[in-house]
Amino acid sequence: MKRIYTEAEWRPLWLGLVQENKSLGFVPTMGALHQGHMDLVEESLSQTDYTLVSIFVNPTQFNSHEDFQNYPNTLEADLALLEAQGVDAVFLPSTETLYPSPPQLSIDFGHLSRVLEGKFRPGHFHGVGLIVAKLFHIIRPTVAFFGQKDLQQVAVVRRLLHDLSFNIDLEVVTTRREKDGLAMSSRNLRLDPQERAVAPLLYSGMQEIKQHLLSGVSWKEAKASFLRRLESEKQFQMEYIALVHPETFEIFEIFSPLGSSSICLAAYLGKIRLIDNLPII
Repeated sequence: MKRIYTEAEWRPLWLGLVQENKSLGFVPTMGALHQGHMDLVEESLSQTDYTLVSIFVNPTQFNSHEDFQNYPNTLEADLALLEAQGVDAVFLPSTETLYPSPPQLSIDFGHLSRVLEGKFRPGHFHGVGLIVAKLFHIIRPTVAFFGQKDLQQVAVVRRLLHDLSFNIDLEVVTTRREKDGLAMSSRNLRLDPQERAVAPLLYSGMQEIKQHLLSGVSWKEAKASFLRRLESEKQFQMEYIALVHPETFEIFEIFSPLGSSSICLAAYLGKIRLIDNLPII
C-alpha cells in the first residue's frame, strides 16, 4: 500500500491509471476507522480497479475547537486496517499541504446550509464543501464513496458535484450498525459505558416511528411518542428530529407514502453529539 503525502507524489500515479484506462475509487475519511468505513472501501475495491483512501481531520468543518482537538487519532491502526483490506494507496496530507494559507473562499449550499446540520452547525458544510472540492481536484477519482449515515453531507456532495461539474460518480453505501442498532461512528469511542448502553434508543425509536407512519399514524403523533420515550430516559438532549426528502432536504410536516422520505435526527448523549437517519420509502 503506497503512502502519499502531496499532490505532486500522486499525479504520476494518477496519470498511469488514466493511460491504462483504469477506474479509480476514492474513499475520503478523517481516520478513526471502523467497519462502516471498511464497507466503503469494500465497495470501492469491488467496483473499481484502484482504490485510494484519504485520512485528514479537516479543521474547517468543526464548529468547536474542543471537538476538533478531541477527535480520535488512531492513524497506525487505521493504516494497518487499510493495508490488510487490500487498499492500493492512502493519501495523508498535512494541514499545511491542503491549507497553505487561510482559505478566503466561502461555499454556500443554500437551503442545505440552513436546515438541520446546517442550522445547528453553522459553517460546517462550507468546511465540508471546501475540503471535498480540494480532494476531488487533487485525486480526480472515477467514483467517490460516501456513507448514508451522513445523509445531509451526501446531499451536499451531490450538489457540489452537480454545480461544479465534477465528472465523478457518487456511490452511497448503507449505514453499518452495531448489533444493537447503533450507527457506527468514530464518536462512539467517546461514550462511557452507561451512555453506550442507551445510545441504541435513537435507532429503535426511528424504527418505531417508521412502523407508525407506514401503519397510518401521523408524523406529528409518531414524533411526539418518540420524544416522550427519550425524555423518560433523562440522558438525551434532542437537537432536532425531522422528516425530509433525502436529496433536497425539504422538510415535511405530513408523511406521504407516495414520495421519498427519511427521518433525520441529532441528539447529545452526555457531551457526545450523535446523528442518525432512517429511510422510510
